[in-house]
Amino acid sequence: MNTVEPPEHVLNTFGLTAHPPVAMGDSWVGGWRVGEVVLSLVPDHARAAWSASVRETLYVEGMRIARPFRATDGRYVVSGWRADTYIAGTPEPRHDEVVLVADRLHEATAALERPRFLLQPPAPPHTDVDVFTAADRAAWEDVPLRSARAAGMAEPTAPDGVQSVEMLRTLAKLRKPVDLPSQVVHGDLFGTVLFAGAAAPGITDIVPYWRPAPWAAAVAVVDALAWGGADTELVQRWSDQPEWPQMMLRATMFRLAVHALHPRSTSGALPGLQRVVELVRLLV
Repeated sequence: MNTVEPPEHVLNTFGLTAHPPVAMGDSWVGGWRVGEVVLSLVPDHARAAWSASVRETLYVEGMRIARPFRATDGRYVVSGWRADTYIAGTPEPRHDEVVLVADRLHEATAALERPRFLLQPPAPPHTDVDVFTAADRAAWEDVPLRSARAAGMAEPTAPDGVQSVEMLRTLAKLRKPVDLPSQVVHGDLFGTVLFAGAAAPGITDIVPYWRPAPWAAAVAVVDALAWGGADTELVQRWSDQPEWPQMMLRATMFRLAVHALHPRSTSGALPGLQRVVELVRLLV
């Protein structure tokens, strides 16, 4: 969680000087509420500006969307901080509703062009974005983690990291070709969908990937099973998604690769992933 408070010059540039920043905690991870605006540090300027430009005009029936709040000079991002209009709610274990959000959202994003930054391979010095890019490619490239090695990322030496790589390579042998179109999808729904009672679900961000829409839904299911306490029947309830077994397989490989490559991964995250691996092996 971000504990760095928005600096004064950022508040001034966004015109947010009437209220003191208040850390939002789990309700908006890393966010600081200033009146009816939320400031957040961004991991990547290009992705943050792209997300803001899309969310500025995107309409999805039955969803609330955090709109960008531009700085006084029109910018979306100032010194690594973005601003969004506040929407009420917190992440909740309403896992089926999150997958439904995925379906609705990706119908709306299907017409978006592929952002140029998604074509860029991971490269040193490695940031969080490079780690997630390499992990995403690991699930789809012929030799898992080839892109990570080409970027100079060291394979893990900790026991849980080594184990995650072993499971990743085992699952890779179960892959089959899939014939689904890729499009812009939101690859981090688990932490960015907010619920507030009977109100429509809201999203605070769009973390873009260029993959089939069911893959992004599968990532949400993997996250819910691994760390959200979801029941195993969640997998079967959404099995009418196209190429569902392979989408679940590749979503699990993606999360295993993140665990293996991310420097802040902890051993406590692995048991949940192991549970998903066992479910997916039965599925495919």
